[in-house]
Amino acid sequence: TSADVDCVMGLLHLREFQPLHIYSTQSVRRILTEENSLFRVLMRANPPVRWDALPLDRLIPLVPPSSGNLKDGFFCKAVPLLGGFPDYVSDALKGSFPPEEAVIGLQLLHKEKRFFYAPSVSGLGEDWQRSVDESDLALLDGTFWKDDELIQTKRSRRTARDMGHLPLWGERGLLKRPFRFGKAKRVIIHINNTNPVLNEESAEYRAVREAGWEIAYDGMEFDL
Repeated sequence: TSADVDCVMGLLHLREFQPLHIYSTQSVRRILTEENSLFRVLMRANPPVRWDALPLDRLIPLVPPSSGNLKDGFFCKAVPLLGGFPDYVSDALKGSFPPEEAVIGLQLLHKEKRFFYAPSVSGLGEDWQRSVDESDLALLDGTFWKDDELIQTKRSRRTARDMGHLPLWGERGLLKRPFRFGKAKRVIIHINNTNPVLNEESAEYRAVREAGWEIAYDGMEFDL
């Protein structure tokens, strides 16, 4: 979904266990293969990693329909989330990329069920919010509780929004956004260890639950 370190490091471990088929935007692929020599190890796998480009805002089949019925297939759509490219990417390379390819969410469709996955949400634009409303299950960025969380804990001088993450609380925070809650399940993921929602006894945890959201935990399962 982006070239951020926490989104791509797992590729280096997964290559040891199975052949990899990676879907990404062209920009993310170029970041990992042109300027980052560490990730060239992916091409030394046997068989080598297979890369496929994810076009924006267009359904592509991950598993083609087994019959003439399109509902039998498994499809993916990349939704641009208007974030930024990582700081470790050179300005020259960044300047050659379409900015909308920096951060995406993934909408997965199968048999009229929709799942939206977005671990980094900047809060800009409206496409991501529309994708949440359309989905039966949405897993969304819950990295920080407040915009100045890392500043207050003396971990960084940057705000959550500076880092491309919409905070949960505060003006125009995730919990203040108007979503259409029906039968759909909404879950926050990618939670930083400074985020007080991890404490189930905290007021912040209760605020998330009262707003209709669930908080992800290890081993969590969903049935669509």
